[in-house]
Amino acid sequence: MSLALPALGFGGAPIGNLFSPVSDQEAFDAVEAAWQAGVRLFDTAPHYGLGLSERRLGSALAGRSGYVLSTKVGRVLERGEPAPDTEGFAVTTDLHRKWDFSASGVRRSLDDSLVRLGLPSVDLALVHDPDDHAEQALAEAYPALAALREEGVVRAIGLGMNQWRLPLRFVRETDIDVVMLAGRYTLLDQSGLPLLEECAARGVRVIAAGVFNSGMLATDEPGGTFDYAPASASLVDRARKIAAVCARYGVSLPQAAIAFPLRHPAVSSIVLGSRNAGEVRRNAALAARPVPEEVWTELTSEGLVGLPG
Repeated sequence: MSLALPALGFGGAPIGNLFSPVSDQEAFDAVEAAWQAGVRLFDTAPHYGLGLSERRLGSALAGRSGYVLSTKVGRVLERGEPAPDTEGFAVTTDLHRKWDFSASGVRRSLDDSLVRLGLPSVDLALVHDPDDHAEQALAEAYPALAALREEGVVRAIGLGMNQWRLPLRFVRETDIDVVMLAGRYTLLDQSGLPLLEECAARGVRVIAAGVFNSGMLATDEPGGTFDYAPASASLVDRARKIAAVCARYGVSLPQAAIAFPLRHPAVSSIVLGSRNAGEVRRNAALAARPVPEEVWTELTSEGLVGLPG
């Protein structure tokens, strides 16, 4: 794959009003702060706010160049009666999601995304969450994206999911370039390691997302949710032990959470979702701080984190 993936990316779900509203100005300021911090990888999807994230990101990036932009296919947006969204985004719109991993659905989805983004093409297109549509995604969505790659409509193609087993099939059975893996290679969950090892062997790039496990690792005092559900006592305890090791070396828990995935040779990038300029600047500053090797050595020796090799 000729497409170079920057190490740090901006995740566009929050500016699609994930969980709570974000104003147009806040969204623009978040993208501007990312740009000023040197971020050149931007990720979005039709799913994020029913097109709102794509529209806002496209507007904020208008007139700029030298960045990598990814969006996703698998959910087409269709007109209907206006209603509040029921999938976690604080929007009310007449657009509604429809699962569609057919070849025609992929092309329609990408065409609609390009209109919302205001662009003639995107760098990276990912099949999005085909958990319950695996066979159609393999038989129809993938060949459609491969054809679009050949046509030059996209430069690279891949898969974006919150699990690792189906992506492993794609890596073994297709010629994808990239896997975006959310929440399965983090300080608390290394279950995706078999996928990463296969990606490393086959030259497939990995973008790590969800590195905070939905907030569990976002502060120095772990708690709250893990994968968008209340965290178990055992997980909270392990996260606190990890935080204590980090603190002994002057490292914050979110700093370590950001740094951890990039230690694997298959991982080219991490994507961090941010809803305002302050969060962007905080995350960029944390990503720029090196984590001493002693942190990883102690975490491994205490059995708190597993590392490849």
